[in-house]
Amino acid sequence: MQIVTCNLKEVEVEKIIILDTTLRDGEQAPGAALNSFQKMEVAIQLERLGVDIIEAGFPVASPDDFAAVSSVAKLIKKCGICALARCIDKDIEKAGQSLKHARRPRIHLFLATSKIHLKYKFKKAEEEIADIARDSIRKAKKFCADIEFSPEDATRTEKDFLFRMVEMAIKEGARTINIPDTVGYSYPQEIYTLIGEIINNVPNINKAILATHCHNDLGLATANSLSAVLAGARQVHCTVNGIGERAGNASLEEVVMAMKTRKDVFHNFYTNINTKEIYRTSRLVSKLTDFAVPPNKAIVGKNAFAHESGIHQDAVLKKRITYEIMDPHDVGISDSQLILGKHSGRHAFRDRLKTLGFHLNDEQLNKAFGRFKEVADKKKDIFDDDLRIIVEDEVRVSKPTWTLNSFEINSGTRIKPCAQVVLIKSGKNLSGFSSGDGPVDACFKAIDRITGYKVKLEDFRLESVTSGKDALGQASLKLKVGGTSVSGRGSSTDIVEAAVKAYIDAVNKIKQK
Repeated sequence: MQIVTCNLKEVEVEKIIILDTTLRDGEQAPGAALNSFQKMEVAIQLERLGVDIIEAGFPVASPDDFAAVSSVAKLIKKCGICALARCIDKDIEKAGQSLKHARRPRIHLFLATSKIHLKYKFKKAEEEIADIARDSIRKAKKFCADIEFSPEDATRTEKDFLFRMVEMAIKEGARTINIPDTVGYSYPQEIYTLIGEIINNVPNINKAILATHCHNDLGLATANSLSAVLAGARQVHCTVNGIGERAGNASLEEVVMAMKTRKDVFHNFYTNINTKEIYRTSRLVSKLTDFAVPPNKAIVGKNAFAHESGIHQDAVLKKRITYEIMDPHDVGISDSQLILGKHSGRHAFRDRLKTLGFHLNDEQLNKAFGRFKEVADKKKDIFDDDLRIIVEDEVRVSKPTWTLNSFEINSGTRIKPCAQVVLIKSGKNLSGFSSGDGPVDACFKAIDRITGYKVKLEDFRLESVTSGKDALGQASLKLKVGGTSVSGRGSSTDIVEAAVKAYIDAVNKIKQK
């Protein structure tokens, strides 16, 4: 344990172990199945994220799950690798075999202990369950020294029996005792009390790490996990994006960032998580599981650092901490977003126009803002292109510096795409030629040679705006010039021409600065 000095007093700072079970419990979410290659991809990112233990799977479940755990065990060097097993011989043997090449192997045994499970699932007495658990721990220890034991449905288990099971498991060699809220039935104060009672009623509890594994059936998984930490738990089971059985598990990003953000409460605790990798990890898991992250999801949802209310936007522009308790950079998000809509105010509107390269006087701003409010009442989302049109329509109508005369492209599967573009400036034709990764890229580079501008393409989108085989395609893009972004759009039944028009449209705004 680390000792730090604070106010001339020594304060013990304890590490909270993060066991990520995305590849096991998270994958059990209906429709979230991952193959062994995808599991390895996630495991590599979890190692980069800094989790302490990766619960890589349930080896007995299928040949691919066994292969996945084995592959992760060979591949990952920094994290402990955990395999789940029921208190059944074949489960334990498969788990042990899958961890053969792990540097830090752990077998996680679980066995239900609540009366509900004993009566309806096992039809066994408490002592029979205790004997099964005892024998299983002894067998698992033949494969590795690090054993974690979970009395499944612990929060609905008779406390005297729970205390006896925990004491027995530690006596037999379990290094970690996990207290699962298997069906998400508990609430924060109840979890806090239960952890305290275990600490006070299990004589050998100091010989093991106490852990918690909370489900989100009542939306309390994160809160319950944090309460368990405050009560004495030093390991938390969680998943990326909170995925898992039914309503999911405690969300890794929420648990970690709550402890980091509320240092006034969790000042004695730290984790090894590199929080700047949180957003990247979230996106990877979302992509591979095909589970979209809800926009209002804490920490990683697209609205987590977005503001539309004019009052909020004005305050955030003055001082971010007025309405943001976290810095988006801390979780790997580039910046906050001021979303323009019908609730937005003049301050955010002016700020966005400046970002787009428009510098308006008060009269021009008032005129443009009035038009913006009219549009915002009709459109749910206001994009930069909308703002550009509002400004150009309401404030100024200027002749573009550059216009398209013609373009020619040569492209195919066996030749490098190239393009010849002719632009008109002040009545003169100016020609540029370039090759590129594709016909569109070649055209963009040819235009750059004509204009002489050094730009970076930040975003490019192409979509159909009409139906049918001759549909009109609309291209929208964003260019970065120095520290400023400009956008452009163009449409044509020829998608390359639509892209070229959008690029020229954006280039013309560079001259307006």
